[in-house]
Amino acid sequence: MGTADIVVIGAGLAAVSAIETLREEGYDGPLILVGREPELPYERPQLSKDFLAGAKEFKLSHDEAWYAEKDVTVLAGTTATALDLKDGTVALDNGKKLAFGRLLLATGADPKTPPIPGIEHAVTLRTVEDARRLKESVRPGTRVVTVGGGWIGLEVAASVTALGGKAVVLEAAAQPLLNVLGPELAEHVAALHTRHGVEIHTGTTVEAIEPGLVRTSVGEIPADIVLVAVGAAPATSLAADAGLEVGDGIVVDERLRTSDPRVFAAGDVALAQHTVLGPLRVEHWDNAIKQGRLAARTMLGKEGTYDWQPYFFTDQFEFSMEYVGRSAPEDEVLLRGDTERDEFIAYWRRGATVTAGMNVGIWDVNDKLRELVGTEADPDQLTDLS
Repeated sequence: MGTADIVVIGAGLAAVSAIETLREEGYDGPLILVGREPELPYERPQLSKDFLAGAKEFKLSHDEAWYAEKDVTVLAGTTATALDLKDGTVALDNGKKLAFGRLLLATGADPKTPPIPGIEHAVTLRTVEDARRLKESVRPGTRVVTVGGGWIGLEVAASVTALGGKAVVLEAAAQPLLNVLGPELAEHVAALHTRHGVEIHTGTTVEAIEPGLVRTSVGEIPADIVLVAVGAAPATSLAADAGLEVGDGIVVDERLRTSDPRVFAAGDVALAQHTVLGPLRVEHWDNAIKQGRLAARTMLGKEGTYDWQPYFFTDQFEFSMEYVGRSAPEDEVLLRGDTERDEFIAYWRRGATVTAGMNVGIWDVNDKLRELVGTEADPDQLTDLS
């Protein structure tokens, strides 16, 4: 049986951020990272953006030398199969067990696969291998049909177009991203994709997937590749089977502690108690970094709480933006700037309170937006921040 005071299960950005912070904060004890992918840890946004589009090479978060320098034992290509809280051990798929004093669960989320007849003919995008296969399969004219018009679906559509493929997006709602952006901005993003040749079908449900086509409520859609991008489900089975409290994620408090004082959770899998917004699970790059840091500090008995606003970014054609906050579909949307040139600020308000802000094509203003989110503001106070 291997022994480490701290074991990290999962090899995504939250895990790496936690390891970086543990060492930076002076922890010099045994540290083991368990990741089910054969690759060393990496950041996932590149999979649907630059790497898939062929603009940049795939990049690891750190190379082998870094882990050696930090004295981290990396068990890549290894899956944690069971967690025994009574004995304080983690069983691995190679038959070995790890004993732990403290455990961080950063198991992430897995793509949802809806019960569509023929779903086995579709692919998902979660790992670098998924991205490599998709990238290598797209040739000029290849029709890639994406089921789902959320952020991943639209980023993939833009990347496929950059590769010379024909992107088709099937969206059940009246517009892609309608609940996130509201009707005016959702239409703006949809029009951007249409201008670049993306075929978008809204109000469309998928009835079956067959080789070479997708049967939908609006007829048959020819498809060389079908990508399902309808969201992700937190990978909670390890925690649930061990008896930890689980909801839409592993339930943790404002310091990322689970129902067992030795076990913590961070990143996509964590349903964390936000100090202002309440229970919140966020599947974004920035949150994974910050929660990894917070989990590490909590493990070491240092101060910190989950109090930052959610943040994410996207790049689709000439539309590049940063978003901070947490809006709701019923919130009022106010636009400031030049939407035609994709240089504007969007504000979401609930009553007088700013719930979210988005800067499009205007940079170095996100900190100002963060300061506004959660405060009351008169519409005249909300500008393009120039």
